[in-house]
Amino acid sequence: MSARVLIADDQALVRAGFRKLLESADIDVVGEAADGREAVDEARRLRPSVVLMDIRMPRLDGIEATRRLTADAEGIRVLILTTFGLDDYVYEALRAGASGFMLKDAPPEELLAAIEVVARGDALIAPAVTRSVIEEFVRRSPTPSPPAPELDGLTDREREVLELLARGLSNAEIAERLVVSAGTVKTHVAHVLGKLGLRDRVQAVILAYESGLIAPGR
Repeated sequence: MSARVLIADDQALVRAGFRKLLESADIDVVGEAADGREAVDEARRLRPSVVLMDIRMPRLDGIEATRRLTADAEGIRVLILTTFGLDDYVYEALRAGASGFMLKDAPPEELLAAIEVVARGDALIAPAVTRSVIEEFVRRSPTPSPPAPELDGLTDREREVLELLARGLSNAEIAERLVVSAGTVKTHVAHVLGKLGLRDRVQAVILAYESGLIAPGR
């Protein structure tokens, strides 16, 4: 099933460019929004599978819009678009519940692939860059809080999978490390997300660091 996309950006030319790109790839653009408040209202009304969300917008910025959508609109996922790279805005957006981020000047094929990844329910932080992204995120965060009580509900193997996931290993790499099949790892990851009430791998990684389950650099 193709993604249904809402484009949220305060520049009309940018929205038009993204619409043309997406429609040329047979991706259904269900609507547009010129600011964060409109993005929230339109997403609640149109129920897209993915919102392409600019960070800097008037009335309500992309971070707060993301926070509101991911808090109350189950099934709507947010892909952040930024010109700023891995800056404070990106980390705040991930904490707010975004499923990933893309640079606005990324090649078109990368953006199209990213939309499909997020629409499937996966998180768009490639395992290869998870460590650098999240460790930088943690360096900007407060001292780790005590481990969440929910972690006690994980089996030893699930906790092990969570730790490896948070260190940036892909499912295939985790499978090799634990000498199990990739399918088994996928099942473990699904159980971890379900037990912890998390949306995707991004949230799992953030929780692992913020709870002190693992520490940067260890």
